[in-house]
Amino acid sequence: MTFRGACATAGLCAAGVLAGLSSGQAADPGKQPPDAEFHFLRLEYRDYYGARRGFRRGWWMQDWPEAEVHFAQGIRRLTRIHTGDGRHLGLLDPHLYDYPWIYATQTGFWDLSDEETARLREYLLRGGFLVTDDFHGPRDWERFRESMERTLPGEPILDIDNGHAMMRVLYRIEERTQIPGLRHLRRGPGGTTIVEPQAVPPHWRAMHDRKGRMVVAINFNMDIGDAWEHADMPEYPAEMTGLAYRFGINYILYAMTH
Repeated sequence: MTFRGACATAGLCAAGVLAGLSSGQAADPGKQPPDAEFHFLRLEYRDYYGARRGFRRGWWMQDWPEAEVHFAQGIRRLTRIHTGDGRHLGLLDPHLYDYPWIYATQTGFWDLSDEETARLREYLLRGGFLVTDDFHGPRDWERFRESMERTLPGEPILDIDNGHAMMRVLYRIEERTQIPGLRHLRRGPGGTTIVEPQAVPPHWRAMHDRKGRMVVAINFNMDIGDAWEHADMPEYPAEMTGLAYRFGINYILYAMTH
């Protein structure tokens, strides 16, 4: 079976399980009160003009809902955090403040208004935490950087070093293996999986508030969401999936304890 065929088969096998979960999430995008310690909250946003794909699914939905469904299973197995269903809403939704942790993917394509950046600033400075993921290259970075300059003006974007509290809040993380999207994997000789080299290096970066608390975790030139989404696919490298789960859980526990 080709690598592409294996991916298709895995998707078909998971479809029955995910169909009910995804339909429930679509009907309840986060407007009900939280009923657990933690809900994976995905951020809805408007794509900038020209970024929308032909099938009209916004970039905020990339890997939805498989990524959060699989990641939530890992949180339940590896921690004692009472984890509820995945939810999604926009920055201007008044229910945003019910959730201390939000995830935004493909942030090189978002188009945040001044009202949205002001709301995001208020959310972060009141104790919220944002994880960004799956954007690549200088063009994506510049769009993201500009939006965060409007959100937290004057606050620098810094690389996360191994001594940061987030890197040891539960798992002590020292490795910095690039976590690829599925599109960067191919079938090699003897059924092995080959990770195609990427032209841009991975960066784990962050923004902090004036008290030194990390408020934005930035996964640049990598795709942690794909590693969560394909955690049950034998072809996806286990060491990369494991690293994605360790980072994700550390982000959550840091946000809940700082």
